[in-house]
Amino acid sequence: MKRRASPLKSIGLGLAIIAVLVVYAYGFQVTKVNFGETRSEIRLTQLTRILRALAHPAIIEYETEDVHIDMPFYLPCPEGELPAYEPDTSGPYITSTPPCGESRETITVEGFNLWPNTKGALKFIPPSGASLPLGNVDIDSNGYFKADANLPYRQPVEEAQILRITVKRNIGTPRFTTMAKITWDKIVETVFLALLATTIGTGLAIPVSFIAARNLMVPIKSPLTNVTLSIIGWPLGIWIGLKANSLIVEKSIGLITSFSMTAASVVISPLVIFGILKLALPQVETEKPTITTRLIRIFAILVSAILGIFTLTQISLLGLSLGKIITGPLGKLGFLGGFVTQLGDVLQMVTPALVALSAGAAIGGILGRLGQHMSDYMSPAIVKISNFFASALALAMIFALVGAGINWFYQINNLVKTLWIPAGVGAFLGLSLAAWASPKEPLPIGAVVYFIIRTILNATRSVEPLVMVIVFVVWVGIGPFAGALALALHTIAALAKLYSEQVESILPGPLEAITATGANRLQTIAYAVIPQIIPPYISFTMYRWDINVRMSTIIGFAGGGGIGFLLQQNINLLDYRGASVQMLAIAIVVATMDYVSSVIRERYV
Repeated sequence: MKRRASPLKSIGLGLAIIAVLVVYAYGFQVTKVNFGETRSEIRLTQLTRILRALAHPAIIEYETEDVHIDMPFYLPCPEGELPAYEPDTSGPYITSTPPCGESRETITVEGFNLWPNTKGALKFIPPSGASLPLGNVDIDSNGYFKADANLPYRQPVEEAQILRITVKRNIGTPRFTTMAKITWDKIVETVFLALLATTIGTGLAIPVSFIAARNLMVPIKSPLTNVTLSIIGWPLGIWIGLKANSLIVEKSIGLITSFSMTAASVVISPLVIFGILKLALPQVETEKPTITTRLIRIFAILVSAILGIFTLTQISLLGLSLGKIITGPLGKLGFLGGFVTQLGDVLQMVTPALVALSAGAAIGGILGRLGQHMSDYMSPAIVKISNFFASALALAMIFALVGAGINWFYQINNLVKTLWIPAGVGAFLGLSLAAWASPKEPLPIGAVVYFIIRTILNATRSVEPLVMVIVFVVWVGIGPFAGALALALHTIAALAKLYSEQVESILPGPLEAITATGANRLQTIAYAVIPQIIPPYISFTMYRWDINVRMSTIIGFAGGGGIGFLLQQNINLLDYRGASVQMLAIAIVVATMDYVSSVIRERYV
């Protein structure tokens, strides 16, 4: 039995169709759709001119020679008989029909014995010597042309004026234009700009991706005592690290005053550090270490840390000195000296951060293990009381740091609002958390860190590099370095997301097997996660390099260097033939990189 269509369904479908049409109609209004403009003669003429210019990129040019062929022309016609004009027909010449005329009259100009298959420019030359264009002509294979031209509006002059055809032709061998050479320099700059951004972004995105992976972070749980004491230890360790680095650098710079001594210290110091750690930290323990042994080991670690800071300082000074020394003798390879100098400068900038983070991790880890020990071996009442103090202090520190950041941005400069109130709110929340949480029950700290990292990555990725480069241009100046930093920051957020999602999709079997053996977090990542993610990581990295090459075109519009800056200049100057060269270069580079990346993926992925 055939079912009858429901009237309500038909009415609903009709209303849905009408709603869709209304939405698109409003969309046409908002986007100002006007297909009538596409048929405008003026716009079609401009479009044709631009498309033809883009189809003729200014890549190749020739040396040219030109010739001027003149004939007398009267504007207006003189009274009485017109003076006779007999051209020399043995060479190139032109004629006009009629040989005189009135302003804005149309005449026919013919040319003979000209260079075949060339182009010419027809001009009118008044007594003042100005050149008034009348149009362009195409000369056929016989050296002949015929064209109509409108005479310009001129005041009457009795003497003859000049009708001129200027013909140019190419001579010699073809050569690259200046625009093509500049484009080559800029496209090389663009490729290496993208390479530097991809390298920096990849190096930082890989460790971040493990923290942003749900399957690695959600299982991490720790008691409140462990978490809060670790939070207290991190800023304390960072402050101690910064102070220690400043003191060691200040004392070590004056100890070594010559290049040879600096080079010797760079070689000797790592050997001394290795020897100290080798003696103090044996690989196999034959018996349980005594308190004296532990104190000796702590002292050895501190000495090694001081020597490590000293070594990093000397390496940076060595790089700064060595780069300046070798730049001149290397000649054309002097950029290697500049590279060494920049590496020394980078190490000098990064060393305080490395030392501070290492000290923060060390002290935070020590206090975290202390909190874990308290949670495991102390009574719940004592742990509960400890949690009140530790949680209040930890959250007070966090909120005070947030208040300091807000004060830096908005310059409130009121300690009550930026320090005491945030610290008080944090302390209250810490007390509330300690009262709510079970003293020995582990908290999902991994899930909290996961959501914080993912939120930061999403926020960073939502800001386009075109906006980021504006900030970096102010910081480091207009040029490719600003573009590389902007792309690197966006690359970190984008690749960390892709990498973390790949980590989340790995097979759980190896992860569970390695965890069951008692492996720590780093061992689990090294033996269960990394072997499964290397191929997609390579693929994502190559794809990101391709993206950075294309995005560098856009950031060049905001001063980020690369070929985009040159493309913007040519577009603003309406030099579409020059712009076509840059667009062609970008297309060739992107296609080449796509081919190279496909070969690499086929071989290694």
